[in-house]
Order: sequence, then C-alpha cells, then structure tokens
Amino acid sequence: MSTLTVARPAAGGAGTGPVRGAARDVAVLTRRNLVHVAREPLALSDITVQPVLFTLLFVYVLGSGVSVTGGSYQDFAIPGLIALNLTTSAMGTAVGLSNDLRTGAVDRFRTLPIWRAAVLVGRSLSDLLAALVCMSVVLLTGLAIGWRPDTSPARFAAALALPLLFSYALAWATACLGLVSQGAESAQSVALVALFPLAIVSNAMVPTAGMPAVVRAIAEWNPVSALTAAMRELFGNPNPSAASDAWPMQHPVVAALLWSAVILAATAPLAVALYRRRTTD
Repeated sequence: MSTLTVARPAAGGAGTGPVRGAARDVAVLTRRNLVHVAREPLALSDITVQPVLFTLLFVYVLGSGVSVTGGSYQDFAIPGLIALNLTTSAMGTAVGLSNDLRTGAVDRFRTLPIWRAAVLVGRSLSDLLAALVCMSVVLLTGLAIGWRPDTSPARFAAALALPLLFSYALAWATACLGLVSQGAESAQSVALVALFPLAIVSNAMVPTAGMPAVVRAIAEWNPVSALTAAMRELFGNPNPSAASDAWPMQHPVVAALLWSAVILAATAPLAVALYRRRTTD
C-alpha cells in the first residue's frame, strides 16, 4: 500500500480554512490515484487501447453495413464512440473504490485529519482526467481515419465539455456501485451489467429509425443517446436522430445537460451517504 501524508498547518494559522483544507485534501488524494496509474500503466488499457480497437472495429466492420444520410459513417460514429467508451470505462470508479475499501486504504485515510468526502471527490477528479485521455484517444483515432468536425471553435469546445460533464456525473453513479459491492470483481460485474446496455441501447453506433418501437423509445430517451446527438449537432456531423419527434432528440444539448445534472444531483449525495455508512464503525 502506498504511503499517503496530508500535512495540515496548525489550527488558526494564517491562510487556513475549511475550504482551503478540503481542496488540499482532494488534490492530495487525486494525485495519489494518478500515481497508482503511473505505477501500473496497463490499468490505462480501457482508456487507451480499447478506444482505438472500438473505433477501428465499429467503423470498418459495423460501418460497412450501416448507411448514414448526409455524411460518412466515420463522421457519424466518432461522437458515438466517445459516448460509448466514456460510458463503459466509468466502471473504473466502482472498481477503484471497491479495491480501496477491500485493501484497507480507506481505513488508513480515516486515521488522517482529512475531509471525509475527499476520498470520493479525489476519485471522481482522477477519473475525469482519465475520461479526458479516453476522449482524446478517440478523437485522434477518428482524425486518423478521416473523421472531420464542421463547426465553430466555440461549438467544438462545447462538444468536448459535454461528454466530460456526463462522464463526471457517471463516475458518481458508479461510485455508488463500488460502495455497495464487497469486492473489485463484483463491482466490475455489476457496473458492466448496468453500463453496457446503457451504452448499446442508444443511437451511439446505429440510427434508431430501424429499431422496434419499444426499443427505439428506450434508446431515444437514453442519456447516452442525448449526449451522442448533442455532440453530433455541435460537431456538425450527421445526426439522423434530429428527425425523431422525441423531445431529447429535438433538444439534445439541453437533454444532455439535464441528464448530467440529474445523475450528479441524485448520486453524489447517495455516494457520500453510502461512504459514511460503509466507513462507520
């Protein structure tokens, strides 16, 4: 187990305060998570190797049988691949928290004078950085195979910010799964069962127009579909979902923001409550 030291100034020292102290605790724990990744680079395979494999497999295998009106399948697929990879890789939060609980790292944190929720916030921020790496890999791979955005710099920046916000919200949701699991293996299994259908039953890789009515309705109200449609609209890429009458497909940017806010508002307090219950003697 790695050593974690959190130095605190003496009480009443100049420039100290609860907010500054909490921020310092979060920074230390975020760095601790990043150091673990640096010591085990293979842990990054789900955000480096997997996005490249998914991009090549979906574009050159699935894409050969999918017709997209208004552009190439590459242009259609890259926003969906960003959403797909960020959603499936979110299980890392559940696995990381569950592993810290099982190995006793969290018990050690409890003996230190740190903000209690810093463990969760630090984990969510380190996973947000992982999401940034994952998205960058997908974008670079997409550029290499011919994907091109057709939009303004401001809309391009918004298209990058939306998936990061969604990924951050999803990290808190999977944190809850990690906190109720009894081991890293069960946390990964439960997270996969929850996240894989969320990623697949969507408009990420295929248009929803050809789906059965019930499946199409589920897909069009899926938060991953809203995120994907929003990115396609902001990137200026083909967006067949715009022809749907479903409210999220007519207002995908607003829908993606609302879904992210709802997930974050519902799961962040729940994760804190579960963490307190799990770490209370």
